[in-house]
Amino acid sequence: MVIKDKQIWQVAAGDKDRNYVDLCLLWDVIVWGPGIFGPWPDCISEMKDERRGQVPIGRRFCEEIKAGDLIVLRMGTSEIYGVGEVIDPVLWLDDFGDIDGWDLQIVRRVRWLWNYSQNPKTFPTHTLKFGATVLKMDSLEVLDWLQKLKVNSQTYARDLATLPESCIDRNRIPFLNNNEISDYLFDQGISADSIDSLLAQMGELVRIANWYYRSEQDISEHETVAYLVVPLLRALGWTPQKMAVEWGKVDIALFNRLPRKDNHLVVVVEAKKMGNSCLTAKSQAETYAEQEGREECRRLIVTDGLRYGVYIREKGKKFPDKPQAYLNLTRMVDSYPILQCNGAKEALLLMAADWSG
Repeated sequence: MVIKDKQIWQVAAGDKDRNYVDLCLLWDVIVWGPGIFGPWPDCISEMKDERRGQVPIGRRFCEEIKAGDLIVLRMGTSEIYGVGEVIDPVLWLDDFGDIDGWDLQIVRRVRWLWNYSQNPKTFPTHTLKFGATVLKMDSLEVLDWLQKLKVNSQTYARDLATLPESCIDRNRIPFLNNNEISDYLFDQGISADSIDSLLAQMGELVRIANWYYRSEQDISEHETVAYLVVPLLRALGWTPQKMAVEWGKVDIALFNRLPRKDNHLVVVVEAKKMGNSCLTAKSQAETYAEQEGREECRRLIVTDGLRYGVYIREKGKKFPDKPQAYLNLTRMVDSYPILQCNGAKEALLLMAADWSG
């Protein structure tokens, strides 16, 4: 790879809690946030008021990185997952407004020239700088590796991945209103009284969560379960008799009939404290659901109390890598093309006690 006279940047794709490497590689992008304040540079004034420390990083991402620069996609300080060339100017794509809880709408297109396939390129710890999302690459060891990296001419010329049709620069994704959710659930056979109760409970949960944020409370995982997750599950029709909290190693176990035992288990719920990644809890939940005797467990729910990922498996098969549906109580949308899954309406239906598949 020719790196002479090239600016080379290292860009993080998550942290120890979140990992969106595969999303970047799938869509030929690097992403940055907070993007909730709107497109760059219009967002700078508000960002200075709310998140002043992010402004210098935003300038690097949006202004100092130029078309033709090279990007090294990293996790931590020792692993590289992709190397690519910056193609397009800065975009603001609201589709990236909820990547496992992070608002990452500020986007650059990157043609990935090398990716990790199965194993990342690993260097000694601290070879890569730790800290800001975007930093200049100055590791001689990494630069030497890049120079020796072989990339064929077809890779340099390949077309970028086509983003979903909803990815239109500066367009905001429309949120679902209560009537749209109510009509959908009613059409699926949910009673009007149950829908009204569910919508009221969802509104209360958002108020509680907003209070936690405003008061800067450090909510524990146990509080998340007690005050956010259990109330929503109750509103979705799960009774205390069929809902066991801390059932063995399972945070919340849901049963289709009594007594509570392995072959009556139909849903495993894995909870993280509010604000943490929920989708990374999938592998842990999967381990519990796939134990011998739990073959009737076809649903996984991973949550931080506000965001819910729902995974459905067919009988006799493994759980899929991607959720069937994703719900954010503070940002309810109809679908998530970037995550390749359905949105709030489908998630609520799949989490309901009377869903049978």
